[in-house]
Amino acid sequence: MTTVFDALSHPIRREVLELLKHGGKSAGDLADHFPVSKPTMSGHFAKLKSAGLILGENRAGSIIYTLNMSTLEEALHGFMARMDIAGPETADNRKGKTA
Repeated sequence: MTTVFDALSHPIRREVLELLKHGGKSAGDLADHFPVSKPTMSGHFAKLKSAGLILGENRAGSIIYTLNMSTLEEALHGFMARMDIAGPETADNRKGKTA
């Protein structure tokens, strides 16, 4: 969980995740959105990959990055459990119904 929150601590990495929520993008397309060098972006991609937040696939010489939402969901659930925060109630639970 620590590596996920460390990866999320930088605004560029958070924006990369936002850009990927609509589908995979090449490293070059993502890098074009930011006023930093390609090596700097490579460092951001590496941090996101090591945290398990993105996946990279080599397609015809380009790396295509996609979101790995399950890692983010696991980290958020773990954080909520540590803070003793219950998840959102379902409509059934609010009506007194149980599964």
